[in-house]
Amino acid sequence: MGARLFVALGIGGLVLGVLPPEPAHSTGARLTAVAAASWQTDASVLGLAVANGKVYVGGRFTTVRPPGAPPGTREVTRTYLAAFDERTGALDAAMNHDLNGFVWAVVASPDGSRVYVGGDFTRVDGLVRNRLAAFDTATGRLVANIAPRVSYRVKALAIGGTSLYFGGSFGLVNGVTRNRAAAISTVTGALLPWNPDADDDVYAIDVADDNSRVYLGGTFATLRGRSRWAVASVNTTIGVLLPFPAASAVPLPSSTCVSRVKDIETSGSRVFFADAGDGRGCFDGTWAADVATGKLLWKSNCLGATEALAMVDGWLFKGSHAHSCPGTFADGSGTHFLLLQNPATGALGPWFPNTNGGPPTLVGPLVAAGGGSDLWVGGDFTEVNGAGQQGLTRFTNFGPGAAPLRPAVPTLSRPAIGQVRATVRASLDNDDVRLTYRLLRGTANTVVDTTRVSSAFWYRPNVTLTDTTAPSRSTQAYRIEVSDGHHVVRGGYAMVTVR
Repeated sequence: MGARLFVALGIGGLVLGVLPPEPAHSTGARLTAVAAASWQTDASVLGLAVANGKVYVGGRFTTVRPPGAPPGTREVTRTYLAAFDERTGALDAAMNHDLNGFVWAVVASPDGSRVYVGGDFTRVDGLVRNRLAAFDTATGRLVANIAPRVSYRVKALAIGGTSLYFGGSFGLVNGVTRNRAAAISTVTGALLPWNPDADDDVYAIDVADDNSRVYLGGTFATLRGRSRWAVASVNTTIGVLLPFPAASAVPLPSSTCVSRVKDIETSGSRVFFADAGDGRGCFDGTWAADVATGKLLWKSNCLGATEALAMVDGWLFKGSHAHSCPGTFADGSGTHFLLLQNPATGALGPWFPNTNGGPPTLVGPLVAAGGGSDLWVGGDFTEVNGAGQQGLTRFTNFGPGAAPLRPAVPTLSRPAIGQVRATVRASLDNDDVRLTYRLLRGTANTVVDTTRVSSAFWYRPNVTLTDTTAPSRSTQAYRIEVSDGHHVVRGGYAMVTVR
């Protein structure tokens, strides 16, 4: 991965935003497209958080297994919750608890000292924990005073100051009415007055970095009796609605389209939203708003439900099953489950690893979490970059990254005396878009022409190089070499008799 500070590339449909400066061994997003070794799960991962050098993973799984192990082999019991070393990916032996129901959400305290989990469980290690629990990251033990009685599923968690905000499908907390959204004190565990009163499920929740407001997303149509379809901004004290003009990004439901907010990610002065829609062409994309004003900053209309967002080293990760993104790739380019977006514009970044969608009807990535400059992704996929890897994967900035595809044998022509022209389809590199191509002559591999061309999985133009010093009336062999600054890959030879 060579140096690549690109400025608004717009070539043949390839549109990428301005990329930040980069150190060695990194893409503009400082992630390689080569998945690092990580353990796997036997079923879906639904919640992720990074804290105190570990990644905490929750979901539907009951066992985990090492990298490369096929399903059913080398399995270790972990009932709906596990932890792994953030740096090595190794299983954390101390974090081993018995929960009696799925974990849907995991969040870490800002100082990394605790992780909170929410879901369907009512017992942890035999102790009563009704759908919400907390663990000390230093010891792995349950936190005694975090034990609210939540009446039904907790699906989303967020922390702001000393408040833990949570959303889901419940109607009561500690016997008090709290329709689908509530908050407790992280200090005492007591129920707080915050009460947005949603009329339907809350799927996502997050708090502005300045603790000025809380964002909610889901399938609700009203909050506190006022119309607010699928997304809202409320205050942090009692849940009063705040002005949020960007909510217009989510279309109102109709007989042909129901779009709902599945994830929210706040970062500095911006907040980002992920939508999933039911109905052909229904809004499935991402959008961004200004925290202070609530105004819409940009809206990306990629199709293919977006399930997960995470900020990683200045870039916005999205987990979806994108199959059509206006301005970049259209239907027919295949489904892409892992993408990066420029948070300033929504334009796609130069990072194109992929997963599958898992068994039939499953969607692939469902949740993501960043730990500085690494990215953990969980879901119901069973493959990453074409290799078996179930439920969980991670990407880091270690190593040289992905290598370009081997270029094809070039097509040669003779446009003039002493000239040979070579044409080949552009290569593809999953973490570089601008590659260097060289035309090599003979077994000595003499470089006779060089060019740089941009490409991506949806745009692979022809690359043309010309030898203007070819010995007339001789027979020569030519091949193409492609480089990303770290890898050099050469194709096969083609022969031609020079004019």
